[in-house]
Amino acid sequence: MHSTGGSTPEVLSSSASPSSSSSERRPARPAVTELRLSAFASHRAAVHTLGPVTLFAGASGSGKSTALRAYEALARLGAGEDLATAFPDAADRVPERARPDAQGRRGFRIGCTVDGPVGPVRLDVAVQAEPCLRVVGERLTCRGRTLLTTALRDPGRTSVQAEWHTAGATPVTRAPLPDDLLGTALLPLRVAGKTQGQLEVLAAAEQVVVALRSVFACDPRPDRMRAPVPTGEGRLRRGCDNLAEVLHRTRTDCPRRHARLASVAGAGCVGPVTGLGVEELPGDRVRAVLERAGAVAGSPAPGEQGERGPWVTPLGRLGDGELRYLALALVLLTGPGVLAMDQLAEVPAAMRTLTVLADRLDQGLDRRQFHELLGLAAGICAGGHIRLVGAVGEAAAEGVREVSGVTVVDLSRE
Repeated sequence: MHSTGGSTPEVLSSSASPSSSSSERRPARPAVTELRLSAFASHRAAVHTLGPVTLFAGASGSGKSTALRAYEALARLGAGEDLATAFPDAADRVPERARPDAQGRRGFRIGCTVDGPVGPVRLDVAVQAEPCLRVVGERLTCRGRTLLTTALRDPGRTSVQAEWHTAGATPVTRAPLPDDLLGTALLPLRVAGKTQGQLEVLAAAEQVVVALRSVFACDPRPDRMRAPVPTGEGRLRRGCDNLAEVLHRTRTDCPRRHARLASVAGAGCVGPVTGLGVEELPGDRVRAVLERAGAVAGSPAPGEQGERGPWVTPLGRLGDGELRYLALALVLLTGPGVLAMDQLAEVPAAMRTLTVLADRLDQGLDRRQFHELLGLAAGICAGGHIRLVGAVGEAAAEGVREVSGVTVVDLSRE
């Protein structure tokens, strides 16, 4: 395998997406529709189409979680974070059989396609992981035109030489860019937008940035979801440990969505469920409960009323699968305003598509819960405002291959 530590951008694919006619109707909301793992960990020359709901499936070690980590790393770069933050384990992402070049350099290559108002835009990035972490090549293309290229010209400098499309009297503009940041994310700050060519560059770069930044990586941790939590701003964190705090907010601010979540809870939790409640505790703390109706056999347990009235079950008593099911359903039903993520305030909500990344999506869920959750995801994601990319085991994927709106990427067969 060739090293990605070369000094020219030829390490990136030069092919661009097919051009689209001006009359073709493009999606109004940018979304990542293709993930490319050209040389990344165990992946080689892999191109994966992403639909409204995409499940990476396969045996342990097939690269399911790695694919999601690549997507999240691109999202972090698109948000302006540096390479060390996006790839804290960069050396482990170098393909195992990649040989260093004469200067001892090794790296990896990833990319994506973002479809949206300006058409399919391709982003390809080559990263040197050893002996030091840096971007050594980047290419942004749209409708067969190269809009941005970067290359490492002088290994002694902490910058890459960038060229972006200008048109007009000057075909391209050349300038140095930092070698630890994604050049595409910097273009809106560097391009004046005075010529038609510059406007094309800005439109393509902004489309990619909007899609990549609209990501919420979710990994519910049941062991942290059982205890009461302090009240606060009510934004759901990655591990969903503040689930009760968020339910406290949604019950007041989003009653319709809260009611729908209660209905979903009834389909995935044991026993009758009439609602999701929140109990306020001393010290400005809250805990979430399942509200139930019907007689209680025997003596009521603590926190429950007798057989004459309704009773509640604190979420802390639920099993791991039930808690993960509720947390994932809450993520799908609430959206960016309730999730702890960096929102693009300058972009209207109608122009954004939230992508939820969920590694180990099926972990702890029984067959009924998984299919209920997947049905919820397929219905919500069909509207175009939310997309889901998850990783599941082989057994979970077998029963969903024919589900409308769900794309299964079987890494065990690649």
